[in-house]
Amino acid sequence: MTSCTEIDRSIHRNRVPDLERIQILPRYLGAHALTFENCVFDTLGTLADSYRGGFWEFYELSNGGFYMAPEQDRNLHVVVPGNGYEGEVSPDAAGIIACLFAFNAMAWRFRKDQHVNLYHWLRDYALDHDESGEILRVID
Repeated sequence: MTSCTEIDRSIHRNRVPDLERIQILPRYLGAHALTFENCVFDTLGTLADSYRGGFWEFYELSNGGFYMAPEQDRNLHVVVPGNGYEGEVSPDAAGIIACLFAFNAMAWRFRKDQHVNLYHWLRDYALDHDESGEILRVID
């Protein structure tokens, strides 16, 4: 008799410990680490007028991806003139959105498979996020 067990295919995140933070961006983006980081900050600053900088948490994903999200305790009002989106998202969702925009920009600019992969791995994680509907509407 065979036992049927459900395989957990969900993507899990792990917060990067403080002592390992300095290694994360170079690990995933190599020489483009600072370009990516600046792109993420600029993107969120453009999409959310209330964003004024601050500390960001880094997360590694069990599917090989990663993202960063601002550490704050209030939602961000996001406006995307290019697609008509306007709404509020959590800081975590805002970080995912900013990273997706940045990975996309990096993929177009540098034409590296790694940037394309990072975009898709994060998007796969975003599909199961509590705010997946909002995230998808923002990046549409």
